[in-house]
Amino acid sequence: MTMNQGDPPMISIECTHLSKNFGLTTALIEITLTLKTGAICALIGPNGAGKTTLLKTLAGLIVPSNGAARICGEDVICTPHKVKTKVGFIPSEERSFYWRLTGRQNLKFFAALHKINGTEGRMRIDSLLEKMGIREMGDKKFREYSTGMKQALSIARGLIHDPLVLLLDEPTRSLSPNVSQRFYDLVRRQASEGKTVLFASHNLIEVENMADFVVILHKGAIRAAGTFAELRRQAGLLDNKGLETVYSYFIKE
Repeated sequence: MTMNQGDPPMISIECTHLSKNFGLTTALIEITLTLKTGAICALIGPNGAGKTTLLKTLAGLIVPSNGAARICGEDVICTPHKVKTKVGFIPSEERSFYWRLTGRQNLKFFAALHKINGTEGRMRIDSLLEKMGIREMGDKKFREYSTGMKQALSIARGLIHDPLVLLLDEPTRSLSPNVSQRFYDLVRRQASEGKTVLFASHNLIEVENMADFVVILHKGAIRAAGTFAELRRQAGLLDNKGLETVYSYFIKE
Protein backbone atom coordinates (compact mmCIF):
# COMPACT_ATOMS: atom_id res chain seq x y z
CA MET A 1 0.00 0.00 0.00
CA THR A 2 1.28 3.45 -0.88
CA MET A 3 0.77 6.40 1.44
CA ASN A 4 1.04 10.15 0.94
CA GLN A 5 0.67 10.39 -2.81
CA GLY A 6 1.73 14.04 -3.14
CA ASP A 7 5.09 15.78 -3.17
CA PRO A 8 7.85 15.59 -2.12
CA PRO A 9 8.75 12.37 -3.96
CA MET A 10 11.47 11.00 -1.69
CA ILE A 11 10.53 7.73 0.00
CA SER A 12 11.55 7.49 3.66
CA ILE A 13 10.09 4.10 4.63
CA GLU A 14 9.55 1.19 2.29
CA CYS A 15 8.46 -2.34 3.19
CA THR A 16 7.96 -5.08 0.61
CA HIS A 17 6.32 -8.39 1.61
CA LEU A 18 7.86 -8.03 5.08
CA SER A 19 7.22 -10.99 7.37
CA LYS A 20 8.49 -12.04 10.79
CA ASN A 21 8.15 -15.34 12.61
CA PHE A 22 9.12 -16.11 16.19
CA GLY A 23 9.30 -19.88 16.14
CA LEU A 24 5.80 -21.07 15.34
CA THR A 25 4.30 -17.63 15.97
CA THR A 26 3.80 -15.31 13.01
CA ALA A 27 4.08 -11.67 14.06
CA LEU A 28 4.06 -9.96 10.64
CA ILE A 29 2.54 -11.18 7.39
CA GLU A 30 3.49 -9.76 3.99
CA ILE A 31 3.65 -6.11 5.09
CA THR A 32 3.93 -3.83 2.05
CA LEU A 33 3.97 -0.14 2.88
CA THR A 34 5.52 3.04 1.50
CA LEU A 35 5.79 6.35 3.34
CA LYS A 36 7.11 9.52 1.77
CA THR A 37 9.00 12.31 3.48
CA GLY A 38 6.95 14.45 5.85
CA ALA A 39 4.21 11.90 6.49
CA ILE A 40 2.76 11.38 9.98
CA CYS A 41 1.40 7.84 9.98
CA ALA A 42 -0.29 5.98 12.83
CA LEU A 43 -0.26 2.24 13.40
CA ILE A 44 -3.36 1.03 15.21
CA GLY A 45 -4.54 -2.44 16.10
CA PRO A 46 -5.27 -4.75 19.03
CA ASN A 47 -2.57 -5.96 21.39
CA GLY A 48 -0.47 -8.53 19.56
CA ALA A 49 -1.31 -7.11 16.12
CA GLY A 50 2.39 -6.66 15.25
CA LYS A 51 2.80 -2.91 15.76
CA THR A 52 5.87 -3.08 18.02
CA THR A 53 7.45 -5.83 15.92
CA LEU A 54 7.09 -3.71 12.79
CA LEU A 55 8.62 -0.65 14.48
CA LYS A 56 11.56 -2.65 15.85
CA THR A 57 12.14 -4.27 12.47
CA LEU A 58 12.24 -0.87 10.77
CA ALA A 59 14.62 0.37 13.47
CA GLY A 60 17.03 -2.46 12.66
CA LEU A 61 16.52 -4.16 16.03
CA ILE A 62 14.76 -7.26 14.68
CA VAL A 63 15.77 -9.18 11.55
CA PRO A 64 12.75 -10.02 9.35
CA SER A 65 12.13 -13.60 8.31
CA ASN A 66 11.19 -12.69 4.75
CA GLY A 67 10.77 -9.63 2.56
CA ALA A 68 12.67 -6.36 2.65
CA ALA A 69 12.58 -2.94 4.27
CA ARG A 70 14.47 0.27 3.63
CA ILE A 71 14.84 3.47 5.63
CA CYS A 72 15.83 6.43 3.46
CA GLY A 73 17.25 3.95 0.96
CA GLU A 74 19.23 1.92 3.52
CA ASP A 75 18.42 -1.79 3.84
CA VAL A 76 17.49 -2.79 7.40
CA ILE A 77 19.10 -6.21 6.92
CA CYS A 78 22.28 -5.36 5.02
CA THR A 79 23.10 -1.99 6.58
CA PRO A 80 21.43 -1.85 10.03
CA HIS A 81 24.23 0.42 11.35
CA LYS A 82 23.34 3.03 8.73
CA VAL A 83 19.64 2.63 9.43
CA LYS A 84 20.19 3.40 13.10
CA THR A 85 21.81 6.75 12.25
CA LYS A 86 18.68 7.78 10.35
CA VAL A 87 16.11 6.52 12.84
CA GLY A 88 14.99 7.78 16.22
CA PHE A 89 13.29 4.82 17.92
CA ILE A 90 11.29 5.59 21.04
CA PRO A 91 9.97 2.45 22.77
CA SER A 92 6.93 2.27 25.01
CA GLU A 93 8.98 1.01 27.96
CA GLU A 94 12.37 2.48 28.70
CA ARG A 95 14.97 0.26 30.39
CA SER A 96 18.33 1.36 29.00
CA PHE A 97 18.95 4.58 30.91
CA TYR A 98 21.57 4.70 33.66
CA TRP A 99 19.68 5.17 36.91
CA ARG A 100 22.58 6.69 38.88
CA LEU A 101 23.22 9.37 36.25
CA THR A 102 21.20 12.54 35.84
CA GLY A 103 18.91 13.03 32.90
CA ARG A 104 21.40 15.44 31.36
CA GLN A 105 24.29 12.98 31.85
CA ASN A 106 22.26 10.23 30.23
CA LEU A 107 21.56 12.38 27.19
CA LYS A 108 25.23 13.39 27.01
CA PHE A 109 26.20 9.72 26.90
CA PHE A 110 23.73 8.84 24.15
CA ALA A 111 24.68 11.97 22.18
CA ALA A 112 28.34 10.88 22.32
CA LEU A 113 27.37 7.54 20.75
CA HIS A 114 26.30 9.59 17.73
CA LYS A 115 29.55 11.61 17.90
CA ILE A 116 27.69 14.69 19.13
CA ASN A 117 29.87 16.34 21.77
CA GLY A 118 30.94 19.69 23.19
CA THR A 119 28.92 22.82 22.60
CA GLU A 120 26.68 21.21 19.98
CA GLY A 121 25.80 18.39 22.37
CA ARG A 122 25.03 20.77 25.25
CA MET A 123 22.84 22.95 23.03
CA ARG A 124 20.86 19.98 21.74
CA ILE A 125 20.38 18.57 25.23
CA ASP A 126 19.23 21.90 26.66
CA SER A 127 16.85 22.44 23.75
CA LEU A 128 15.26 18.98 24.02
CA LEU A 129 14.89 19.14 27.81
CA GLU A 130 13.15 22.50 27.35
CA LYS A 131 10.90 21.25 24.55
CA MET A 132 9.82 18.24 26.61
CA GLY A 133 9.15 20.39 29.69
CA ILE A 134 11.71 18.68 31.94
CA ARG A 135 14.61 21.12 31.92
CA GLU A 136 14.30 21.65 35.67
CA MET A 137 14.78 17.88 36.12
CA GLY A 138 17.85 17.72 33.90
CA ASP A 139 20.27 17.59 36.84
CA LYS A 140 18.22 15.13 38.89
CA LYS A 141 19.19 11.48 38.90
CA PHE A 142 17.15 9.32 36.56
CA ARG A 143 16.02 7.10 39.45
CA GLU A 144 14.17 10.12 40.87
CA TYR A 145 12.10 10.58 37.73
CA SER A 146 8.40 9.76 37.56
CA THR A 147 7.19 7.40 34.85
CA GLY A 148 6.11 10.34 32.72
CA MET A 149 9.46 12.11 33.11
CA LYS A 150 11.28 8.93 32.10
CA GLN A 151 9.17 8.76 28.97
CA ALA A 152 9.82 12.43 28.21
CA LEU A 153 13.56 11.81 28.54
CA SER A 154 13.21 8.78 26.27
CA ILE A 155 11.65 10.99 23.61
CA ALA A 156 14.49 13.49 24.00
CA ARG A 157 17.01 10.68 23.58
CA GLY A 158 15.30 9.50 20.40
CA LEU A 159 15.62 13.00 18.94
CA ILE A 160 19.16 13.76 20.10
CA HIS A 161 20.80 12.94 16.74
CA ASP A 162 18.19 14.77 14.66
CA PRO A 163 16.99 11.61 12.85
CA LEU A 164 15.23 11.66 9.49
CA VAL A 165 12.65 9.09 10.60
CA LEU A 166 10.89 8.83 13.97
CA LEU A 167 9.54 5.44 15.05
CA LEU A 168 7.41 5.81 18.17
CA ASP A 169 5.74 3.07 20.20
CA GLU A 170 2.89 4.56 22.28
CA PRO A 171 4.99 7.67 22.96
CA THR A 172 2.44 9.54 25.10
CA ARG A 173 1.15 6.64 27.18
CA SER A 174 2.73 7.90 30.43
CA LEU A 175 2.84 11.62 29.69
CA SER A 176 0.77 14.27 31.40
CA PRO A 177 -1.62 16.27 29.17
CA ASN A 178 0.64 19.33 29.02
CA VAL A 179 3.76 17.29 28.15
CA SER A 180 1.72 15.33 25.60
CA GLN A 181 0.75 18.61 23.94
CA ARG A 182 4.40 19.66 23.85
CA PHE A 183 5.17 16.37 22.17
CA TYR A 184 2.38 16.77 19.60
CA ASP A 185 3.68 20.22 18.71
CA LEU A 186 7.20 18.85 18.42
CA VAL A 187 6.12 16.01 16.12
CA ARG A 188 4.18 18.37 13.84
CA ARG A 189 7.18 20.66 13.65
CA GLN A 190 9.48 17.73 12.83
CA ALA A 191 7.16 16.62 10.02
CA SER A 192 6.93 20.16 8.63
CA GLU A 193 10.73 20.16 8.45
CA GLY A 194 10.71 17.00 6.33
CA LYS A 195 10.94 14.27 8.96
CA THR A 196 8.79 11.14 8.60
CA VAL A 197 6.88 9.94 11.66
CA LEU A 198 5.46 6.46 12.19
CA PHE A 199 3.84 5.92 15.58
CA ALA A 200 1.81 3.18 17.25
CA SER A 201 -1.03 4.19 19.54
CA HIS A 202 -4.14 2.81 21.23
CA ASN A 203 -5.44 6.34 21.73
CA LEU A 204 -7.76 6.81 18.76
CA ILE A 205 -8.48 10.46 19.59
CA GLU A 206 -4.72 11.08 19.48
CA VAL A 207 -4.54 9.30 16.13
CA GLU A 208 -7.38 11.40 14.67
CA ASN A 209 -5.67 14.60 15.82
CA MET A 210 -2.11 13.70 14.82
CA ALA A 211 -2.00 11.34 11.85
CA ASP A 212 -2.20 12.19 8.16
CA PHE A 213 -2.52 8.47 7.42
CA VAL A 214 -3.57 5.41 9.36
CA VAL A 215 -2.52 1.77 9.01
CA ILE A 216 -4.76 -0.79 10.71
CA LEU A 217 -2.92 -3.97 11.70
CA HIS A 218 -4.65 -7.14 12.85
CA LYS A 219 -3.02 -10.52 13.47
CA GLY A 220 0.18 -9.36 11.79
CA ALA A 221 -1.39 -8.19 8.54
CA ILE A 222 -2.50 -4.83 7.19
CA ARG A 223 -6.29 -4.76 7.11
CA ALA A 224 -6.57 -1.23 5.72
CA ALA A 225 -4.50 1.90 5.12
CA GLY A 226 -5.20 5.46 4.03
CA THR A 227 -6.36 8.82 5.25
CA PHE A 228 -9.20 8.85 7.75
CA ALA A 229 -11.61 9.88 4.98
CA GLU A 230 -10.35 7.08 2.72
CA LEU A 231 -10.79 4.50 5.48
CA ARG A 232 -14.37 5.66 6.03
CA ARG A 233 -15.10 5.27 2.33
CA GLN A 234 -13.48 1.83 2.24
CA ALA A 235 -15.70 0.79 5.13
CA GLY A 236 -18.81 2.30 3.51
CA LEU A 237 -19.43 4.51 6.54
CA LEU A 238 -20.96 7.96 6.78
CA ASP A 239 -18.74 11.01 7.14
CA ASN A 240 -19.88 11.61 10.71
CA LYS A 241 -18.52 8.27 11.94
CA GLY A 242 -15.46 8.45 14.18
CA LEU A 243 -12.25 6.46 13.97
CA GLU A 244 -13.44 4.02 16.64
CA THR A 245 -16.29 2.90 14.36
CA VAL A 246 -13.97 2.66 11.36
CA TYR A 247 -11.40 0.71 13.40
CA SER A 248 -14.05 -1.73 14.67
CA TYR A 249 -15.21 -2.38 11.10
CA PHE A 250 -11.78 -3.46 9.87
CA ILE A 251 -10.78 -5.69 12.78
CA LYS A 252 -14.03 -7.60 13.06
CA GLU A 253 -13.76 -11.28 12.21
